[in-house]
Parts: sequence; structure tokens; C-alpha cells
Amino acid sequence: MSYYGGKEMAAAFRTVRKNTIQIATDIPEGKYDFKATPDSRTIAQTLAHIAYGSDFALHIHGNKIADLSKVNFPELFQKISAEESKHRTKAELIALLQAQGDKFASYLEGLPESFLAEAMAMPPGATPATRTRFDMLLSAKEHEMHHRGQLMVLERMVGVVPHLTRQREAQQAARAQAAQAQKT
Repeated sequence: MSYYGGKEMAAAFRTVRKNTIQIATDIPEGKYDFKATPDSRTIAQTLAHIAYGSDFALHIHGNKIADLSKVNFPELFQKISAEESKHRTKAELIALLQAQGDKFASYLEGLPESFLAEAMAMPPGATPATRTRFDMLLSAKEHEMHHRGQLMVLERMVGVVPHLTRQREAQQAARAQAAQAQKT
């Protein structure tokens, strides 16, 4: 018996996406074209990349592909990249993050343990040579968290204190205030 199945994956993914949407909300739209280096994505491009990040997983698992050497990666990434590269406003990006996140989380919720346990063959030369669908689907959340970390650095670079930092600081201040009140 597994303690972490489709419903738990969906809940965890929704938490990650909620935090990503909060970052997108906190950054002023006038800063969405900011990029840390000439060769990196803008904030807007990073948000679009995150929004469409789960499309890879939906393609692979929704089509029940069991051998990744059968996937035409250039074609798949070209389609996803074309969607990512469309210009969108802040409101459109936030709506896209919400819609794409809901679509992926809803998909995860309905996955049975037997499907999550299926082994998948990786492309030749990959290590490990096989992975479970569970592992592959978790990597969608990990991918978003990787890019969310980048966004938090970009927030600092444009003068925004990340919401998780603000929350932690508020909790620390409340604890200090409570401790001070107990002393008096």
C-alpha cells in the first residue's frame, strides 16, 4: 500500500502552483520583461515555461507511452516552445498558470497506484535505464520548483521580497512579540 498516490501528488502540485501564482501576482507587470542575463528567460517567459511544463508529462502519460525512445522530443518541445513564446499580459499568464495547473492536478488525482507503478524505458544512455511513472510525474513538480527558485531570485533583483520570506518574517515577529508579552 502506498501512502502517496495520485490524490496526494495532485494536492502537493496544487500547493506548488499556488506559490508560483503568488510570485506571479507579487511581481509588478512592468518587471515581467526583466531577465538576469542576456541569455536567460524573462520573468514572463519563465512563468509561461512553468505553465506549460506539465504538458510534457501529460503527453507522455496521457498517451501511455512506456518507452521514451519512441518520443519525438524535438517535435514535442517545438510545440510546447511555440506556446511558451506567445506574448501574454500578467493577467493572462496568471490565468494560464491557474488553468494549466488545474488541468494537470485533475489528471494526477485520477491516477491509480497500478498506473503510477508502471516502469518506463528511458532513452538509450539515460541513467537509470527505467523509471516509474510515479517518479516521472513527481519530476513535473520538481521542475516547477526549480524554476520557482529562479523566480524568487528574480523577485529580489527587481526589488520584491518573496512571499514565503515575508510570511516567515511575520511568524518570527509574532513569536518574538509573544515571548516579550510573556516576560511582562
